[in-house]
Amino acid sequence: MRRLRGSQLVIYTVLILLAGFSLGPLVLMVLNSFRSRLEISMDPMGWPDPFRWQNYVNAWRDASLGTALTNSLMVTGLTVLLTCIVASMAAYALARKRIRAWSGVSLYLLVCTTVPVQLFLIPLFFIFHRLGLVNSRAALAVIYTALYSPFAIFLLRAYFLQVPVELEEAAWVDGASEWQVFTRVLLPVVAPGIMTVALVVGLWSWNEFLLAVTFLQDAALQTAPVQFFRFTGRYVTDWGTMMAAAVIVVLPVIVAFVALQRRFIEGMTAGGVKG
Repeated sequence: MRRLRGSQLVIYTVLILLAGFSLGPLVLMVLNSFRSRLEISMDPMGWPDPFRWQNYVNAWRDASLGTALTNSLMVTGLTVLLTCIVASMAAYALARKRIRAWSGVSLYLLVCTTVPVQLFLIPLFFIFHRLGLVNSRAALAVIYTALYSPFAIFLLRAYFLQVPVELEEAAWVDGASEWQVFTRVLLPVVAPGIMTVALVVGLWSWNEFLLAVTFLQDAALQTAPVQFFRFTGRYVTDWGTMMAAAVIVVLPVIVAFVALQRRFIEGMTAGGVKG
């Protein structure tokens, strides 16, 4: 029992240190969001005295965060929807159909997840400009879908491999079509995996900056991370207002992750199967 308590003490100590290391910057960001630029410059680790709520008002007004958050929500929602649809159908086909070139397909998807987006950013921009798709939130969502689908396909394929084939055979015996089997039998079973994909892809889309600033050049269409960049001054930066804007942009992500963290962890662990 003493050895067990000693090991638990070590584990909890390490976990507390890691939690402090992870949450420390967030706490400092929140505290500095209530302070003035001069106070932060003199003592970045200090306590707000008094609390400057005006920083949030200035951040919301100066960067048009209401419009920016709406744009981010639209792009993220459409990206999540398209990625879940494309990845679920592709993962089902790769899990159930006998594909001789699966090793080649797997290598292709793996390469797609590792190639940096900067390599094809310029030619992609010229193509979209020629097609008139610049300053289109839907077009940006399509790009995100192409970027995030390989990861989603790998993850969802592992879920489909876990589903017994007998479920599909029973549905076929009852007269169900292949589309009905996919939508009414398999999708409810792999719903935890789809929830995991939706959460991960949503976080990636919400925080993405490079593609958003490249393809959404109209200020009225820019997302929250792009508008947040406005607070970076050339000579002087209002750190208090900047930290307030950071809190506003990060808050929806934190709320979503805290609300869905159990499903996220369960989904990531349940999908860990060889295939």
